[in-house]
Amino acid sequence: MSSPYYLKGSPLNVRLNSVIGWLARHGFSFAGTAEMSVRGRKSGQMQRIPVNPHTYEGGQYLVSARGHSQWVRNMRAAGGGELRVGRKVREFTAVELPDAEKLPILRTYLEKWGWEVNQYFQGVTAKSSDEEIIAAATDHPVFRITVKK
Repeated sequence: MSSPYYLKGSPLNVRLNSVIGWLARHGFSFAGTAEMSVRGRKSGQMQRIPVNPHTYEGGQYLVSARGHSQWVRNMRAAGGGELRVGRKVREFTAVELPDAEKLPILRTYLEKWGWEVNQYFQGVTAKSSDEEIIAAATDHPVFRITVKK
């Protein structure tokens, strides 16, 4: 049995992520990026990572371009977290989508964010066939998020 897909970030990616997260935390968002905080499943401490919240047909989603990462595992355990841009903090709950529901979200996510994330999708792009995107869906967890009022 093979382990779930996960592409670890290079040292440059890690550094860029920390800069993007710092900027979001201080009120600067590029194309809609935000800093997400989710409680660590082992440490109990809030873990922070920059994310690209994605809107599709009125719903909001978080897609893990790198696969079954630590934040994904923490989200499965915590069931929610916070999104921050500057002083604006939005608490949310999260429900993971089954692979069968991911196609339109992944396609539109790749249309918007492909310039940044295509490298993590192993050749799959917004222009790929439905079958290719569906085949990649298993490697890329997607969470529907609901912001608490």
